[in-house]
Amino acid sequence: MGHQDSAGSGSTEHSQGRWRTFHDKFVVEERYMDPADRRGLYRAAIILVVAGVALFIATLASVLQADGLSAADVPVRDWLLGLRSDVGTAVMIFLAVVFGPIALPIIVLVVILVWGFAAKHAWRPILLASAMITGVIISQVILQIVRRSRPPVDQMLFGIDHTFSFPSGHVLGACDFLLVGAFLIFSRRSNRAAALLGFAGAGLGILLAALSRLYLGYHWLSDALASVSLSLVILGGVIALDTWRTVRVPGERITGVLSKADVPGSELQGGG
Repeated sequence: MGHQDSAGSGSTEHSQGRWRTFHDKFVVEERYMDPADRRGLYRAAIILVVAGVALFIATLASVLQADGLSAADVPVRDWLLGLRSDVGTAVMIFLAVVFGPIALPIIVLVVILVWGFAAKHAWRPILLASAMITGVIISQVILQIVRRSRPPVDQMLFGIDHTFSFPSGHVLGACDFLLVGAFLIFSRRSNRAAALLGFAGAGLGILLAALSRLYLGYHWLSDALASVSLSLVILGGVIALDTWRTVRVPGERITGVLSKADVPGSELQGGG
């Protein structure tokens, strides 16, 4: 009888342990930060949103009126046409596949799943997934509203595409994944040099994604600019949401498990 009670107790504790692990995945991690640093994050979020909205409006207006920023579309296209070569085309096709509608979603899904299972808390992977989904929805809505034609099909080097071009879904997806991912990773680290390198790498990836779409003849420069501007808005929204939900300053009440308790002498230091 005692053996059965022990076995039953062990099974119950095991079930409770599994439930606790699952529950902890969805406990939002909180972190202490100086008030000035938190204000800096909110300021950065506002600047990104305002700059992104302004750039998108300017780009959209230029596309609709066929002047302004879009005046550079044809000269840039012609310049890239003159740079085409067998090696360059092979490299750009590779980049187009990596940032394309098949490979990139698979890469994003693998990253989110691995990160979600490996991390103690799933807040950041969920935030990354939400940003990616938001970008897809916004892109599809704008595509159907603006309905802009792509460059001539005889200039396309990787198959013919008759869908609308404004904004570029490839570029927007690359921007969201790289910029939001860089923020979510390096915002939890105090190494500013590493953060600068991370964002520089994200910028290089975005440049290559945009260049591949223009080089292969599927988008105009203004399509890529619109995608970057939308991604800046999404990044600003992610920074604001993440800061609001996870950043605490000394003296504020803690409602979840801390990922960082770095306030010297605080009685709230500990677990997380």
